[in-house]
Amino acid sequence: MESTLNNFTIQVGTVNGSGSQSANLILLRSIFNMGVPCNGKNLFPSNIAGLPTWFTIRVDERGYACRSRDVDICVAMNENTIDADVAELRPGSVLVYNEALAYKPRREDLVVYACPFTTLAGKVTTDPKLKKLVTNMVYVGVLQELLGLDPVAVEQAVQRQFARKAKAVALNLGALREGAAYAREKLRKKDPFRLETRNLTAGKILIEGNAAAAMGALFGGCTLCAWYPITPSSSLPEAFIEFARKHRHDKDGKAKYAVIQAEDEIASLGMVLGGGWAGARAMTSTSGPGISLMSEFAGLGYYTETPGVVFDIQRAGPSTGLPTRTAQGDILKVAYLSHGDTQHIVLLPASVEECFDFGMAAFDLADRFQTPVFVLSDLDLGLNVWMSDPFKYPEKPLDRGKVLSEEDLNRVGKFERYRDVDGDGVPYRTLPGNPHPLAGWFARGSGHNEAAQYTEKPGDYKRMLDRLAKKFETASQQVPAPILQNGGDTRVGLLAYGTSHWAVVESRDQLSASGIQTDYLRLRALPLNGAVERFLAEHERVYVVEQNQTGQMLSILRIHYPAHTSKLASVLHYDGMPIDAACITEQIVAAEKECAD
Repeated sequence: MESTLNNFTIQVGTVNGSGSQSANLILLRSIFNMGVPCNGKNLFPSNIAGLPTWFTIRVDERGYACRSRDVDICVAMNENTIDADVAELRPGSVLVYNEALAYKPRREDLVVYACPFTTLAGKVTTDPKLKKLVTNMVYVGVLQELLGLDPVAVEQAVQRQFARKAKAVALNLGALREGAAYAREKLRKKDPFRLETRNLTAGKILIEGNAAAAMGALFGGCTLCAWYPITPSSSLPEAFIEFARKHRHDKDGKAKYAVIQAEDEIASLGMVLGGGWAGARAMTSTSGPGISLMSEFAGLGYYTETPGVVFDIQRAGPSTGLPTRTAQGDILKVAYLSHGDTQHIVLLPASVEECFDFGMAAFDLADRFQTPVFVLSDLDLGLNVWMSDPFKYPEKPLDRGKVLSEEDLNRVGKFERYRDVDGDGVPYRTLPGNPHPLAGWFARGSGHNEAAQYTEKPGDYKRMLDRLAKKFETASQQVPAPILQNGGDTRVGLLAYGTSHWAVVESRDQLSASGIQTDYLRLRALPLNGAVERFLAEHERVYVVEQNQTGQMLSILRIHYPAHTSKLASVLHYDGMPIDAACITEQIVAAEKECAD
């Protein structure tokens, strides 16, 4: 039997609240410790405990990181889902299941390993609660033996997971050894899937996107976090709190930051704008329902030109929708959030590294352009574990933008808050506490002129809107630029953003194998710049890949580039699961065949 090395997907089906997360993370990190690229995706219900949950590990030494549609190894620990989980397996796949379940294998085209996980856990502990927890570690031991996991790599992962908890380490290692011994003595290897040590993860890290973004906010100088809990964004401010507690105290132990849990999302953005007006670097974190509530304050920040940062970890809507499923359904709303002629700077990270980088950059952009900046991640990126290069320590100082000091005001002798004196659309500002007599100004959400004075004159209002539009033209050249990957053929172009990127990378290889060469432009921010229009002009057809039902980015492209509308087509995925490569490949192959016919 020919081995399939370092290229398969493991799915563990358990029950929410059963304590399986530690075991799953140990399994993931064990593979990572062997030098084999991998990442983990957690699919969990939107209740506290009792409903099904799945953890999927994709092992791929080529570096493909999107969700795989197919499962090669299914570990079934949930009696309520095992029939459905098994039904989805391809012939030749592996089923590892707990003998304690009321289940009898019915398919003869699978490799089946029945294991007494519960009984083996009872050899390690008689405590009912602990027994339930370590049952999960037994399946890690079984997989260690079946797949050829390095025992040293596994033990390192256990030590890391239960650091400073010697009893927990001993208990879990005992469960692992029971599982491995049973597999070694009782199970005959009948499947092709194997792990083999590589050196492809040296210097890499495993981290969730929300933690990376929180770290970026810390390095970006954030000192005020006002937030209201909502799935899947809550772990971002929670991580920020932990980082700030560790790194943002003075030598006397005094906190140099403030965290406020607001009464709702409306209040949280109001607090962020208050902090930004006062000169603090302030942020909030939310998801789609919170974005809806923030609309009015987003317009206030835009029109008063007050900086602030909003992290939107997107989930499936509308309404409450699917709180624990992923989507890219907020892009159109956020781009123009609030009423009237409003537009926002929006950053679109595709990786945990960009969560960190954009988490920093957002604060510079907010100060530089004196406006709310939105960072659009999603549940897949925010809550799942991704492999990455280590983050780069910032080399440049914080950019506070056009802030006038008392000395500046003495030198220039005149200050009008909303006057564009440089031609870039960005005015100068002062901060509270500046003692100069010219420093004061009134921030109002109603009509105002260059001197921040109340006005309803048509000419004054038009000039303000025109200047704000000019400011965003300037911003288009300073936000993260799109990244172009050429494929040698200018007929077909792919355009994507955020986590859709990883499926596009794999799909392009699949398309190439089927004879369709593609160029690929990955958008990383709004407002769009000239590189996007050039890409559209150079291609006969451009497929816009996104995870929503209505083609929201395609709508934005049509608004900005109406001359190219006829060549734009959507490739959509919107069932709440992370997009997979085959989904893209199938749609484009069908569309190209139709064009050829």
